Amino acid sequence: MQRTAPDPRPEPAPEPPGLPVLPELADRLAAGAGRAEPEPPGGSGELRTAAAGYAERRGPAADPDRLLVGPGAPALLLALYAAVGGAVVLPRPCAAWYAPPARLLGRAVHLAPVPAESGGAPDPFAFLETVRRARMEGAEPGVLVLSVADDPTGTCPPPELLHEVCEAAVGEGMWVVSDETRRDLLHDPHDTVVVSPAEMLPADVVVLTDLRATLLPASWPVGVVRFPAGERGAALRAAALGALTAVSTPLPGPFADAAGYALGEPAAVRARTAAAARLHGTLAAALYRTLTAAGALCRPPHSGSHLYADLEPLRRRLSAAGVTGAAALERELAPWAARGGHRFGDDPGALRVRLSTDALLGPDADARRSVLDAPDPLRTAPVAEALTGLDRALTALTTGG
Repeated sequence: MQRTAPDPRPEPAPEPPGLPVLPELADRLAAGAGRAEPEPPGGSGELRTAAAGYAERRGPAADPDRLLVGPGAPALLLALYAAVGGAVVLPRPCAAWYAPPARLLGRAVHLAPVPAESGGAPDPFAFLETVRRARMEGAEPGVLVLSVADDPTGTCPPPELLHEVCEAAVGEGMWVVSDETRRDLLHDPHDTVVVSPAEMLPADVVVLTDLRATLLPASWPVGVVRFPAGERGAALRAAALGALTAVSTPLPGPFADAAGYALGEPAAVRARTAAAARLHGTLAAALYRTLTAAGALCRPPHSGSHLYADLEPLRRRLSAAGVTGAAALERELAPWAARGGHRFGDDPGALRVRLSTDALLGPDADARRSVLDAPDPLRTAPVAEALTGLDRALTALTTGG
């Protein structure tokens, strides 16, 4: 078990901007630009109804009164932590935005390692041991956060593992928050099974989704959280809404209008999501081949736009190049939007790093659009040059060339 701590090192360059803004969304945002009033805390009835339809198309029916819509998933997670109380248990590694809201509230964060086959959810036995040790230190864990389609590893935990660890969390009296942000970005939907924990344990699971991964551009922060039915779920929603209101960071009206349109999933939005999933799958597979050919270990990616590489087998050769930890590896691979494992709760001394397929798309909107529209993205100049550059960088680091 390891507690997270603030990282004193400077932040790397911002994340790549991702795919170009869908014209229909840009038009909707422009149409709402004259709206001066923000959304009410938690979202208007109209916006929550759109979010309920989006949720119902992916699982059981969702009453709009069981949802909250807010300015991005991190803000909603902060409200959830405030509402639940207690310490937080996270997978190791996990998305970089899971731990900071807990730190802001002064809550202890405990990390439970993921199993060898996938990220997103901790190994059930490691989870129970983490809870036991947390209690020995005087903490009382109140919530487990996991992901059905993981950032940083780009993998999906199997349903049986999710069920086992969720049952363990509920047995320990904890809430489960299921991050389902990237569930629509499966690289091969026929090969990867994703089941929401809310379908397994509906009374104890809160579903959190950041719309920026699939429906909206990366710079438009809108998130949705769905609570269980019943008195416990209603009480938790009321407490989270109170926290969200107290933070006083309303969702801008124009963003809410665009989000409502996107949540309805018209044909253009559905087509873009499907195209993005195919593209990220192609690019992630190419990154995987490049990394493993250089000698890195890596779980085959199945979803989203990231993958997580372990270069420990190359430690002796990397040490000769002055690369002895995650931060140094991040600096060396910065052109590929590298983020060292220390940013995801991993051991700072380990040679693990997350890479992004968005870094292969090119420097501007025209280049990214050309890659998105290409019959074979790997043959486009931005992608080919980025992959060749990564191969050369890895060769230079591991051979001294």
